[in-house]
Amino acid sequence: MLRKLSVIAAVAGLMASFAAAPALAAGHPLEPEKIHWSFNGPFGKFDQAQLQRGYKVYREVCSSCHSMKLVSFRNLGDKGGPFYNEKYPNSNDNPWVKAIAKEFEVADIDSETGDAIKRPATSADRFPSPFPNEAAARASNGGAFPPDMSLLAKARHGGADYIHAIVTGYKNPPAGLKVGPGQHYNPYMAGDLAAYWSGDHAHVPPGGFIAMAPPLTEGGVTFDDGTKATVDQQARDVAAFLTWAAEPKMEERKQTGFAVMIYLILFAGLLYASYRKVWKNESH
Repeated sequence: MLRKLSVIAAVAGLMASFAAAPALAAGHPLEPEKIHWSFNGPFGKFDQAQLQRGYKVYREVCSSCHSMKLVSFRNLGDKGGPFYNEKYPNSNDNPWVKAIAKEFEVADIDSETGDAIKRPATSADRFPSPFPNEAAARASNGGAFPPDMSLLAKARHGGADYIHAIVTGYKNPPAGLKVGPGQHYNPYMAGDLAAYWSGDHAHVPPGGFIAMAPPLTEGGVTFDDGTKATVDQQARDVAAFLTWAAEPKMEERKQTGFAVMIYLILFAGLLYASYRKVWKNESH
Protein backbone atom coordinates (compact mmCIF):
# COMPACT_ATOMS: atom_id res chain seq x y z
CA MET A 1 0.00 0.00 0.00
CA LEU A 2 2.79 2.40 0.96
CA ARG A 3 4.63 1.50 -2.23
CA LYS A 4 1.55 2.37 -4.31
CA LEU A 5 1.16 5.68 -2.51
CA SER A 6 4.82 6.55 -3.13
CA VAL A 7 4.46 5.78 -6.83
CA ILE A 8 1.33 7.95 -7.05
CA ALA A 9 3.12 10.78 -5.24
CA ALA A 10 6.11 10.53 -7.58
CA VAL A 11 3.89 10.64 -10.67
CA ALA A 12 1.98 13.60 -9.27
CA GLY A 13 5.26 15.39 -8.58
CA LEU A 14 6.48 14.83 -12.13
CA MET A 15 3.19 16.07 -13.58
CA ALA A 16 3.34 19.18 -11.41
CA SER A 17 6.90 19.90 -12.50
CA PHE A 18 5.97 19.52 -16.17
CA ALA A 19 2.99 21.81 -15.70
CA ALA A 20 5.13 24.43 -13.96
CA ALA A 21 7.92 24.34 -16.56
CA PRO A 22 6.12 26.31 -19.30
CA ALA A 23 5.10 28.96 -16.77
CA LEU A 24 8.70 29.40 -15.62
CA ALA A 25 9.97 29.52 -19.20
CA ALA A 26 7.31 31.97 -20.29
CA GLY A 27 8.03 34.40 -17.44
CA HIS A 28 5.41 36.76 -16.14
CA PRO A 29 4.88 39.66 -18.54
CA LEU A 30 2.46 42.42 -17.70
CA GLU A 31 -1.03 42.14 -19.12
CA PRO A 32 -1.51 44.59 -22.01
CA GLU A 33 -3.97 47.44 -21.64
CA LYS A 34 -7.45 46.58 -22.88
CA ILE A 35 -8.26 48.98 -25.71
CA HIS A 36 -11.63 49.55 -27.34
CA TRP A 37 -11.17 48.69 -31.01
CA SER A 38 -13.73 49.44 -33.69
CA PHE A 39 -13.53 45.82 -34.88
CA ASN A 40 -14.33 44.26 -31.49
CA GLY A 41 -17.64 42.57 -30.86
CA PRO A 42 -20.06 40.72 -33.13
CA PHE A 43 -20.92 43.85 -35.12
CA GLY A 44 -17.48 45.47 -35.10
CA LYS A 45 -15.93 46.79 -38.30
CA PHE A 46 -12.51 48.00 -39.30
CA ASP A 47 -11.99 51.75 -39.48
CA GLN A 48 -10.72 52.22 -43.04
CA ALA A 49 -8.90 55.48 -42.23
CA GLN A 50 -7.13 53.73 -39.36
CA LEU A 51 -6.16 50.83 -41.61
CA GLN A 52 -4.66 53.26 -44.12
CA ARG A 53 -2.63 54.93 -41.38
CA GLY A 54 -1.60 51.51 -40.06
CA TYR A 55 -0.45 50.45 -43.50
CA LYS A 56 1.72 53.57 -43.70
CA VAL A 57 3.34 52.71 -40.36
CA TYR A 58 3.99 49.17 -41.57
CA ARG A 59 5.37 50.39 -44.90
CA GLU A 60 7.66 53.08 -43.49
CA VAL A 61 8.71 51.45 -40.22
CA CYS A 62 8.04 47.73 -39.99
CA SER A 63 8.59 46.47 -43.55
CA SER A 64 12.34 47.12 -43.42
CA CYS A 65 12.68 44.06 -41.13
CA HIS A 66 9.35 42.21 -41.06
CA SER A 67 7.78 40.32 -43.93
CA MET A 68 4.05 39.85 -44.54
CA LYS A 69 4.32 36.99 -46.98
CA LEU A 70 0.77 35.63 -46.67
CA VAL A 71 -0.85 38.90 -47.75
CA SER A 72 -1.26 39.79 -51.43
CA PHE A 73 -1.34 43.38 -52.63
CA ARG A 74 -4.83 42.83 -54.03
CA ASN A 75 -6.07 42.08 -50.49
CA LEU A 76 -5.57 45.78 -49.72
CA GLY A 77 -8.44 46.55 -52.10
CA ASP A 78 -10.79 43.79 -50.94
CA LYS A 79 -14.01 44.69 -49.16
CA GLY A 80 -13.18 45.75 -45.62
CA GLY A 81 -9.57 46.45 -46.57
CA PRO A 82 -7.66 49.72 -46.19
CA PHE A 83 -7.99 50.74 -49.86
CA TYR A 84 -11.34 49.20 -50.77
CA ASN A 85 -13.41 51.25 -53.21
CA GLU A 86 -16.83 50.12 -54.36
CA LYS A 87 -16.02 51.42 -57.85
CA TYR A 88 -13.54 48.56 -58.18
CA PRO A 89 -15.23 45.32 -57.06
CA ASN A 90 -12.26 43.50 -58.58
CA SER A 91 -9.39 44.71 -56.41
CA ASN A 92 -6.89 43.95 -59.18
CA ASP A 93 -8.33 46.97 -61.01
CA ASN A 94 -8.00 49.28 -58.00
CA PRO A 95 -5.55 52.08 -58.97
CA TRP A 96 -4.39 52.58 -55.37
CA VAL A 97 -3.54 48.90 -55.09
CA LYS A 98 -1.63 48.99 -58.37
CA ALA A 99 0.32 52.06 -57.27
CA ILE A 100 1.25 50.47 -53.94
CA ALA A 101 2.37 47.25 -55.62
CA LYS A 102 4.70 49.15 -57.97
CA GLU A 103 6.58 50.50 -54.96
CA PHE A 104 7.92 46.99 -54.33
CA GLU A 105 10.17 44.68 -56.32
CA VAL A 106 9.73 40.93 -56.34
CA ALA A 107 12.00 38.12 -57.43
CA ASP A 108 11.21 36.49 -60.77
CA ILE A 109 12.77 34.50 -63.60
CA ASP A 110 13.38 35.94 -67.05
CA SER A 111 11.26 33.80 -69.38
CA GLU A 112 13.81 34.09 -72.21
CA THR A 113 17.16 33.72 -70.47
CA GLY A 114 16.16 31.93 -67.29
CA ASP A 115 18.12 34.44 -65.22
CA ALA A 116 16.95 35.57 -61.80
CA ILE A 117 15.62 39.11 -62.02
CA LYS A 118 13.74 41.71 -60.01
CA ARG A 119 10.58 43.27 -61.38
CA PRO A 120 7.94 45.71 -60.09
CA ALA A 121 5.25 43.89 -58.15
CA THR A 122 1.70 43.57 -59.44
CA SER A 123 -1.55 43.34 -57.48
CA ALA A 124 -1.39 39.54 -57.76
CA ASP A 125 1.96 39.33 -55.92
CA ARG A 126 2.41 38.91 -52.21
CA PHE A 127 4.36 41.32 -50.03
CA PRO A 128 8.04 40.41 -50.49
CA SER A 129 10.41 39.69 -47.64
CA PRO A 130 13.03 42.41 -46.97
CA PHE A 131 15.69 39.66 -46.79
CA PRO A 132 16.53 36.88 -49.26
CA ASN A 133 16.65 34.20 -46.55
CA GLU A 134 16.62 33.62 -42.79
CA ALA A 135 20.41 33.74 -42.47
CA ALA A 136 20.50 37.20 -44.05
CA ALA A 137 17.69 38.35 -41.76
CA ARG A 138 19.54 37.18 -38.66
CA ALA A 139 22.81 38.71 -39.82
CA SER A 140 21.10 42.08 -40.20
CA ASN A 141 19.41 41.90 -36.80
CA GLY A 142 22.15 40.78 -34.44
CA GLY A 143 21.21 37.12 -34.68
CA ALA A 144 17.49 37.63 -34.05
CA PHE A 145 14.97 36.58 -36.68
CA PRO A 146 12.19 39.16 -37.21
CA PRO A 147 8.86 37.28 -37.26
CA ASP A 148 6.55 37.44 -40.24
CA MET A 149 3.64 39.78 -39.52
CA SER A 150 0.95 38.12 -41.63
CA LEU A 151 -0.64 36.29 -38.69
CA LEU A 152 1.07 38.05 -35.80
CA ALA A 153 -2.16 39.44 -34.34
CA LYS A 154 -3.69 35.95 -34.28
CA ALA A 155 -0.55 34.20 -33.08
CA ARG A 156 0.00 36.37 -29.99
CA HIS A 157 -2.27 36.22 -26.96
CA GLY A 158 -3.98 39.57 -26.68
CA GLY A 159 -3.87 40.29 -30.42
CA ALA A 160 -4.01 44.02 -31.14
CA ASP A 161 -3.69 44.86 -27.42
CA TYR A 162 -0.44 42.87 -27.28
CA ILE A 163 1.04 44.55 -30.37
CA HIS A 164 0.18 48.00 -29.03
CA ALA A 165 1.69 47.15 -25.64
CA ILE A 166 4.92 45.75 -27.09
CA VAL A 167 5.74 48.69 -29.37
CA THR A 168 4.89 51.30 -26.71
CA GLY A 169 6.04 49.43 -23.60
CA TYR A 170 9.82 49.81 -23.65
CA LYS A 171 11.13 50.84 -20.22
CA ASN A 172 14.49 51.62 -18.69
CA PRO A 173 15.68 48.40 -17.01
CA PRO A 174 15.38 48.45 -13.21
CA ALA A 175 18.58 48.59 -11.18
CA GLY A 176 19.91 45.08 -10.72
CA LEU A 177 18.82 43.79 -14.13
CA LYS A 178 21.72 42.97 -16.45
CA VAL A 179 20.81 43.68 -20.06
CA GLY A 180 23.04 42.18 -22.74
CA PRO A 181 24.18 43.93 -25.92
CA GLY A 182 21.46 44.15 -28.54
CA GLN A 183 18.75 43.47 -25.97
CA HIS A 184 16.01 45.80 -24.70
CA TYR A 185 13.88 45.47 -21.61
CA ASN A 186 10.14 45.29 -22.18
CA PRO A 187 7.75 44.36 -19.34
CA TYR A 188 5.16 43.08 -21.85
CA MET A 189 7.58 40.63 -23.48
CA ALA A 190 7.50 37.01 -22.31
CA GLY A 191 10.74 35.83 -20.75
CA ASP A 192 12.48 34.59 -17.63
CA LEU A 193 14.69 37.33 -16.15
CA ALA A 194 15.71 35.43 -13.00
CA ALA A 195 19.18 34.60 -14.36
CA TYR A 196 19.85 38.28 -15.10
CA TRP A 197 18.45 39.68 -11.86
CA SER A 198 20.79 40.42 -8.95
CA GLY A 199 18.09 41.64 -6.58
CA ASP A 200 15.63 39.77 -4.42
CA HIS A 201 14.52 36.73 -6.44
CA ALA A 202 11.10 36.98 -4.90
CA HIS A 203 10.68 40.24 -6.83
CA VAL A 204 12.02 39.49 -10.31
CA PRO A 205 10.89 42.26 -12.71
CA PRO A 206 8.03 41.39 -15.06
CA GLY A 207 8.62 40.88 -18.77
CA GLY A 208 11.65 39.91 -20.76
CA PHE A 209 14.19 41.01 -23.35
CA ILE A 210 13.45 41.85 -26.97
CA ALA A 211 16.01 42.28 -29.73
CA MET A 212 13.99 44.92 -31.57
CA ALA A 213 14.84 48.47 -30.58
CA PRO A 214 11.87 50.81 -29.95
CA PRO A 215 10.50 51.10 -33.50
CA LEU A 216 8.24 54.15 -33.14
CA THR A 217 9.18 57.77 -32.59
CA GLU A 218 7.05 60.85 -32.12
CA GLY A 219 6.18 62.16 -35.58
CA GLY A 220 8.04 59.28 -37.21
CA VAL A 221 5.51 59.14 -40.04
CA THR A 222 3.23 61.73 -41.62
CA PHE A 223 -0.37 60.67 -41.92
CA ASP A 224 -2.17 61.79 -45.07
CA ASP A 225 -5.38 62.59 -43.19
CA GLY A 226 -3.61 65.02 -40.86
CA THR A 227 -3.85 62.82 -37.75
CA LYS A 228 -1.09 63.63 -35.28
CA ALA A 229 1.49 60.84 -35.39
CA THR A 230 2.09 60.26 -31.71
CA VAL A 231 3.74 57.01 -30.67
CA ASP A 232 0.45 55.82 -29.18
CA GLN A 233 -1.48 56.69 -32.33
CA GLN A 234 1.01 54.91 -34.59
CA ALA A 235 0.90 51.86 -32.32
CA ARG A 236 -2.90 51.73 -32.37
CA ASP A 237 -3.04 52.13 -36.13
CA VAL A 238 -0.44 49.50 -36.97
CA ALA A 239 -2.01 47.09 -34.46
CA ALA A 240 -5.37 47.52 -36.22
CA PHE A 241 -3.74 47.04 -39.63
CA LEU A 242 -2.01 43.83 -38.52
CA THR A 243 -5.30 42.55 -37.10
CA TRP A 244 -6.87 43.12 -40.51
CA ALA A 245 -3.90 41.41 -42.22
CA ALA A 246 -4.38 38.36 -40.01
CA GLU A 247 -8.10 38.17 -40.76
CA PRO A 248 -9.01 40.23 -43.85
CA LYS A 249 -12.41 38.51 -44.19
CA MET A 250 -13.47 39.27 -40.62
CA GLU A 251 -16.34 41.60 -41.54
CA GLU A 252 -17.76 39.12 -44.04
CA ARG A 253 -17.47 36.33 -41.47
CA LYS A 254 -19.40 38.35 -38.90
CA GLN A 255 -22.12 39.25 -41.42
CA THR A 256 -22.46 35.61 -42.44
CA GLY A 257 -22.61 34.51 -38.81
CA PHE A 258 -25.36 37.02 -38.06
CA ALA A 259 -27.39 35.84 -41.08
CA VAL A 260 -26.96 32.21 -39.97
CA MET A 261 -28.17 33.04 -36.46
CA ILE A 262 -31.28 34.73 -37.85
CA TYR A 263 -31.93 31.69 -40.05
CA LEU A 264 -31.54 29.28 -37.12
CA ILE A 265 -33.92 31.32 -34.95
CA LEU A 266 -36.57 31.34 -37.71
CA PHE A 267 -36.02 27.66 -38.39
CA ALA A 268 -36.41 26.83 -34.68
CA GLY A 269 -39.66 28.81 -34.60
CA LEU A 270 -41.05 26.98 -37.64
CA LEU A 271 -39.97 23.64 -36.20
CA TYR A 272 -41.73 24.36 -32.91
CA ALA A 273 -44.91 25.52 -34.72
CA SER A 274 -44.88 22.33 -36.82
CA TYR A 275 -44.46 20.23 -33.70
CA ARG A 276 -47.48 21.87 -32.05
CA LYS A 277 -49.54 21.44 -35.23
CA VAL A 278 -48.71 17.76 -35.74
CA TRP A 279 -49.18 16.69 -32.12
CA LYS A 280 -51.96 19.04 -31.00
CA ASN A 281 -54.57 16.26 -30.77
CA GLU A 282 -52.29 13.74 -29.12
CA SER A 283 -52.04 13.19 -25.38
CA HIS A 284 -48.62 13.46 -23.78
